[in-house]
Amino acid sequence: MPWSRIISGLVAIGVALGMIVLGSWYFTVGFGLIVFLGQLEIFNLVQAKGILPATKTTLVVSQLLLITAHLSPSLADALLPLGGTFICFYLLFQPQVATIADVAASILGLFYGGYLPSFWIRLRDLGDNFATLPLGGFWPDAWPPPFDPVPPGLLITLLAFACIWAADIGAYTAGKVIGKTPLSNISPKKTVEGAVCGMVGSMGVALLGSYWLSWPLWPFSGAALGLIIGTSSLLGDLTESLMKRDAGVKDSGALIPGHGGILDRTDSYVFTGALVFYFVTLLLPILASL
Repeated sequence: MPWSRIISGLVAIGVALGMIVLGSWYFTVGFGLIVFLGQLEIFNLVQAKGILPATKTTLVVSQLLLITAHLSPSLADALLPLGGTFICFYLLFQPQVATIADVAASILGLFYGGYLPSFWIRLRDLGDNFATLPLGGFWPDAWPPPFDPVPPGLLITLLAFACIWAADIGAYTAGKVIGKTPLSNISPKKTVEGAVCGMVGSMGVALLGSYWLSWPLWPFSGAALGLIIGTSSLLGDLTESLMKRDAGVKDSGALIPGHGGILDRTDSYVFTGALVFYFVTLLLPILASL
């Protein structure tokens, strides 16, 4: 593995962990930058197909959606249809008549590139009333920090990220060592063996996390969370591979040395944030009441 890939990967992990720990506006602004760069790559992919989405309008609406997700999560859900309406309105009154593909690509950029990632902000903000820094930021007094004075959203977000990393490492390692059965024509290098080991890795980390966090019915809730994250991270990877394959490119960009673009490193996170958020806010309370 090239040193550039290793170093840039370590830097990315360090930045991600710092953003997660700090939370609040630190996480929101940093995450907004990642979403902005990722959406630019999405629009570059669709423009390679001759499609002309409402790029600037979608970028602005998406940033407003992320800010709203931090200030008022319920209002962010209302902003999605309003943003989609505004984007369509913009496209309808352009000098060049828009196509179905232009509208679809713009809505894809808003939903896939903006709305779904906004759930990571909502997840990190859960129980976020532990501000120790300006702008609502948090930094523990001791390392490793005890669980009690730490925001629940911080622990859950770290657990979700750890599950994704375990899934990626498990799938990559198993695919290299024992992978023989192709998983999908979309991504020929992925194997069934790698996918299964990725699921197992994600479930193993989730089981440990659910036990340490004392979740209700922790063997069930941990296994379910790990399976959900392992599946959604794999589907996110395949979805981005599908877009790249259709656009005829190998990487979504060249921003990260040795890794490609932002989408190449964050595709596993796109669907996962929303699923983990609703798992924690809807399913866990039901399990606790049993």
